[in-house]
Amino acid sequence: MARPLAAVIGGVRIPFCRNNGPYRLLGNLEMGTEVVRQLVTRYALQGSELGEVAFGAVLKHSRDWNLAREIALGSGLKATTPGLTLQRACGTGFEAAIVVANKIALGQIEVGIGGGSDSASEVPLVLSKALNARLLAVARARSLGERLGALLRGFRPGELKPAAPGVMEPRTGKSMGQHCEEMAKTWAIKREDQDRLALLSHQHAHRAYERGFYRDLVLPYQGVARDNILRADSSLEKLASLKPVFDTRSGQGTLTAGNSTPLTDGAAAVLLAHPEWAAARGLPVLAEVVDAEVAAVDFVAGEGLLMAPTLAVARLLKRRGLSLQDFDYYEIHEAFAAQVLCTLAAWESATYCRERLGLSQALGAIDRDKLNVVGGSLALGHPFAATGARIIASAAQLLSEAGGGRVLITACAAGGMGVAMILERKA
Repeated sequence: MARPLAAVIGGVRIPFCRNNGPYRLLGNLEMGTEVVRQLVTRYALQGSELGEVAFGAVLKHSRDWNLAREIALGSGLKATTPGLTLQRACGTGFEAAIVVANKIALGQIEVGIGGGSDSASEVPLVLSKALNARLLAVARARSLGERLGALLRGFRPGELKPAAPGVMEPRTGKSMGQHCEEMAKTWAIKREDQDRLALLSHQHAHRAYERGFYRDLVLPYQGVARDNILRADSSLEKLASLKPVFDTRSGQGTLTAGNSTPLTDGAAAVLLAHPEWAAARGLPVLAEVVDAEVAAVDFVAGEGLLMAPTLAVARLLKRRGLSLQDFDYYEIHEAFAAQVLCTLAAWESATYCRERLGLSQALGAIDRDKLNVVGGSLALGHPFAATGARIIASAAQLLSEAGGGRVLITACAAGGMGVAMILERKA
């Protein structure tokens, strides 16, 4: 069996906060620089040259075109540390870590940082196409008269309306929540099961905070010490009182604000390295990245938009010679409670596994007591590009606490994509 890709040395994040809250005046650069600077400080990397800082954002301003490099330059690392800015929708943080891990495995670098930041508060507003064209025409004009003509001729007030970032899938015109509503109906996912999963997410996250699990993973920032989405007093009764938000007409909608992730601001990063690099510096290894896989589905033709993790996991298990039950923990990104439940139902379906995954039998059920045991995105929040590093760092911490084991990580992403990763720590 091939050796692991890279060692996870550690990870940090700032508390995730609901949009238009404590971080409303901050952008991706400020939040991203903060988490990388904290990693640099924790592991005494000031002035060190790393092989790569791979970092991304989904809601990104044009000024952030070189986000990763700017973060590297502002973090205390040596100025010769390169930066790679990337994006894979909600899989961005995972992809950043995968890029760094693969480079380490290939021997191209010894150490690097992967992560992401996203602000749903400071969203990039874009000029309308008409106003953009008008202003460009003004810039090309050579005289005052030409400039005034270009500025005023045929002007309509509607041109001043900015375009906000799109929340719809361009090829279907539906939001992710609307697509997930369709998935929930296809797989007959009940509203009460979704609410129950959401409640467990809050309960697990609260208990994890109370016992100190997040003490080294979440660092205070801007006067915030904990994720402000977490509700320790949540209950099934409170969740049941919420109305559907994506299907409000049919009377059959099941996705609510309580069992869907809210718009969130935040940033997270992980430090990955070759085990020998860590050993030479006396740094303990929390876990190792064994392998990763990315997949996509043809949602335009009718597949569930958020079902790609089922494919990614099946391929990953086959390549590593593992079964779905060969794991001590499961970290499944909770974009929506329904998405998690659809994924689990698909793995338990012999028909789906045979016809879509090409398997002879169902992958089977997982032990639900091993699922998202320190909380998930429904309770902690989901800054799109930051979730990957958040989950990787938490999974590695879980394995370090346990003294050994294996974690399966999955996440869905816009555009019908999905990511899967395996972390392991030898006992």
